[in-house]
Order: sequence, then C-alpha cells, then structure tokens
Amino acid sequence: MAEQTYDGRAGDRSRQLLARASRLIPGGVNSPVRAFASVGGDPPFITKAQGAYLYTEDGAKLIDYVGSWGPALLGHNNPEIVEAVIAAARNGLSFGAATSGEVEFAELVTSMVPSLRGGMIRMVNSGTEATMSALRVARGFTGRAKIVKMDGGYHGHADILLVAAGSGAATLGIPGSAGVPDSVVADTLLLPFNDLEALEAMCKAQGDEIAAIIVEPIAGNMGCVPPDDGYLQRMRALTEKHGIVLIFDEVMTGFRVAKGGAQERYGVTPDLTCLGKIVGGGMPVGVYGGRRDIMETIAPVGPVYQAGTLSGNPLGVAAGMATLRILERDPPYEALEVQAAKLFDGLAARAAQAKVAFTGNRVGAMFTGFFRDGEVHNYDDAKGSDTERFGRFHREMLARGIYLAPSQFEVTFVSTAHDDAIIETTLAAAEEAFAAVAAN
Repeated sequence: MAEQTYDGRAGDRSRQLLARASRLIPGGVNSPVRAFASVGGDPPFITKAQGAYLYTEDGAKLIDYVGSWGPALLGHNNPEIVEAVIAAARNGLSFGAATSGEVEFAELVTSMVPSLRGGMIRMVNSGTEATMSALRVARGFTGRAKIVKMDGGYHGHADILLVAAGSGAATLGIPGSAGVPDSVVADTLLLPFNDLEALEAMCKAQGDEIAAIIVEPIAGNMGCVPPDDGYLQRMRALTEKHGIVLIFDEVMTGFRVAKGGAQERYGVTPDLTCLGKIVGGGMPVGVYGGRRDIMETIAPVGPVYQAGTLSGNPLGVAAGMATLRILERDPPYEALEVQAAKLFDGLAARAAQAKVAFTGNRVGAMFTGFFRDGEVHNYDDAKGSDTERFGRFHREMLARGIYLAPSQFEVTFVSTAHDDAIIETTLAAAEEAFAAVAAN
C-alpha cells in the first residue's frame, strides 16, 4: 500500500477495525488513553514501526513522539534488540524456571542504577507490578500501613494507588476508580508535588506511621514536571529521619534522563527503585529493587510474598539486556539533550509567534508543553491548561503526520531516531498547527 499523508481522521481500515474492536473490547482499546477520547477523532491502527515512524493500517506514515509511551529510546525496531529477541525465541518463549539470562540481567541493571548497586532486584512484568510489589515490601519491612503518593502521580492501576492518579484518569475525568473501596485507600495519603511545607507537616504528624513515600522523581503523569531545587534532597532527609522507605518510581525516567535515571541526574538515592519501559526494551518487563535488607524480606527468603509465572521470561530479558548494553556501549544522552531541546524550544517559539498561551517543562529527552501561561510545578498547575486547545493542536498535528500522545497530561518522548530533518518537519507542522489553534 502506498504511503499517504494522514488526514487527521482514521481511514476506512482503521475505522472498520475500531468498530470490530468496540464490540469485543471496552472502547475498542486495551488501554484507555489510546481511545482519543480527550482529543477527538478515532485512533489510527498501527501495522508497524521503524525508527521515528509509525505506519498505519490506512497506509499513512507518522512521525512518532509517543515511543510506545517511553520504551523506544533507541527508536522503533532497533535491529540489535530485535535480533536478540529472535535468538531467545528460538530456544523457547517461556520456561517458568530460572535462566542464566536473568542472572546476567540482574548484574547489568544493578551496575547501572545508583540505588541498586550493592542491593538486589526482582523482575516482574509491568511497572504496575513493580510499584505495587515495592509498596508491599515496604509495608512488610517497616510493619507500618500508611503510604504516601503525590496528587497527580500515577504508579499503575493497583487499587491502593488509584487516588488522584493523573495521566489517563485525569484525561478521562475520572477522580479515582469505581471498584476501589474506600477501605482499600484509607491508608493512602496524598501530598502536592513540590510542596516541602506539606511534606514536612505530614512527616511531623504521622512519620512513625508511614511505611513508604512513592514518588516519580520527575513527575510524568501530570505532564512533565521536574522537582524544585532541594525537594528530593529534603524528602530523602525526612524519610531517613522517620524510618520511611523512599521509593522512586522511575518507570518513565529510568535510563531516559540519564543512564542511572533521575536519581543519578539529581544525586538522590532512594531505598527502592521501580523500573519499566526502557528496562524491557519494548517487551512487558518491570523491575523493583534496592537496599539488600529490605529486599531480603521477599519470599522465598522472607515473609513478603510476591510471584509471577512469566517474570524474567527469556524474551523480556533478551530485549532488556540488548537495550542496556547499547546504552552502556554508546551513551546517547548528550545527543538526546540537544535534539529534545531543539524541538521543545522550537515549539515554544512557534507558539509565541502565533500568540498561543503555551509553557512547558523539559528534562532530558522528555517534555510536556502545557496550553497555559505561567509555570507548572504541580498537578493543580497542570490542570489549569486549556485542554480544548490542546485537543485542537493534537488534531492539527495529526493531520500533518505528527503523532503526539492524545492527552495534555502525558509526555512527549524524543528518541535517537529523531534526527534534524525530522525535528524540522515537526516544527514546520507545529507552526501551521499553532496558527490554526490561534484562529479558533
């Protein structure tokens, strides 16, 4: 099928597939934000991806800034990663038993991330599994029940975390989730991100009852919101003072903003770290780990039970190891910083030219442009964005062949495949899109 310019709507083939899917799958999608509910229109169905591009069932070629929601740091369909998976698959897809690859993977991951050096990890199958397991371990280790998360922070769809969850829930206007009893979240406490005063007060009042604080060191599910100067450092000091387990959810930031993640970039080492996305090289892989004394509470060594039939499966291990070895061998972070800055700054300049209210935050190869004036430091700030204008911008960009995350509260991801020509094409499309937004 010949490539064609995407016209901002699903073509016949995608519309037919969505209709069929909607009869069998809620909303026709297997993850809610894919439905385009907040931006309008129907989603294109994808047939393949290569480098910085997606190819649709309707024959269109799109420049992709979603990157499978983060894993595609090295671009789609990297041949070294694909060959590693194919080689592993030839020996069998899953054994439900220990393999040498798991050992090599653990050695590699623990050598790269500061909080894992000298510690231990456990492989799981998703970021959600990693965060829910890490919190269970923290409760088991401390003997305490309460946990703290940030307003607008998303750490997966485990019941105890579906309170002010940002991201997809915010996109769909869902405050929490039906099906989660009040009793389940009674011990889940909320704090505003970047609010040191509130953090200090909570620790003073309830510090000896809190098992863990879980935080995205760079918030990514209220849009990209970096920590204010000193915020993570003070959080680290307070958690140490009160015997609280500090958990960094680096599912999004791990290996993206630095080889050792946000903890390396900011020089703050948590007790436990949760990883996903890039650590699995595009396969469904999650990892949690950290301090040896905490991790040794996990079965079969200790009393905290957590298990997974497909955890550490050979294909996920192969993809993850191939990805991490590339990052070790040829770190891309300086180049990614340059390309992401070029795109982010270019978008801001074109919004200003069109007189469209637009601000944003960028850390390394991830950023969000918010359709509002003023800085964004927390979830309340992010919610002040003009989501209708974002939806219009999204449709205008898609009509010009640029695939952005279909939510104001998600992140734009830049990969090593986004070269100068692709960035320039994107900025030319953005100039037209901002002009169209300004005219309405």
